[in-house]
Amino acid sequence: MLTLPRRREPDRAPARRVLLSATLLSLLLGVSPAMAEPRELLVVGAHFERVFELTRDGRFIGMAPEIIRAVAARMGYGVRFEIYPWARAQAMVAQGAADILIGPYKSPERLATLAFSERAFYQDDMVFYTRAGAGIGWAGDYAALKETRMVIMNGWAYGAEFDRARPGLRVSVTNAVENGLKMLVSHHVDLFATNRRNTEPVITRLQLAGSVTPLSKVIQIQRGYFAFPKRAESDRLRAQFDLAFNALFDSGELKRLGRQLDVGVP
Repeated sequence: MLTLPRRREPDRAPARRVLLSATLLSLLLGVSPAMAEPRELLVVGAHFERVFELTRDGRFIGMAPEIIRAVAARMGYGVRFEIYPWARAQAMVAQGAADILIGPYKSPERLATLAFSERAFYQDDMVFYTRAGAGIGWAGDYAALKETRMVIMNGWAYGAEFDRARPGLRVSVTNAVENGLKMLVSHHVDLFATNRRNTEPVITRLQLAGSVTPLSKVIQIQRGYFAFPKRAESDRLRAQFDLAFNALFDSGELKRLGRQLDVGVP
């Protein structure tokens, strides 16, 4: 049997020394080797009042852009924001076409396709709105609402208890808070399930103050997170993000920003 001569392996020590030096330098500077050449993160979401908004002059404002800019700068990344319909924004991140999704609540469906940040950055009271003087009360028993017409927001999560009750309820769906309020005041429905943060500014804009009112019983307190593609290549980015975001959270800056923007913080 013919034995081929053993090929002499090249000396890789110089290359290893160069790599080690680069690694040590980057650690001293507080930047990982993978971030030596910064890239731009694509961050997407839908319009969320005071959380993610686009002004008429093309500026992205709200709690999420403030946080993302601070965290990305700490990580050494650039950022590009884009607003899409909510279902499309979720699909873009789930499919890896965008890096970060702004503001989703956790749900079993989303946990199957998205990887969430370690901490939430805001929270909402999910409530039913009704017409003022309609005489509708609710103490948390969904069976009492089985004949009540209600509208919910497409793609929003209302919690496990609501999901269990939903098949027995008279539910229609809308894509905009404005449409839900209009359905309510025009007597097409009797309840509108939404959150206060998104809804109160629209009530003011539509001049409906005094015409609609939230029920005192909260459907669910939902917390909003940042989410990432659920794939191995995004795990490093998520871990880096969590490290930088947790430092921002622990510094008290998140609480200060929440008070400034009138957004609930966990």
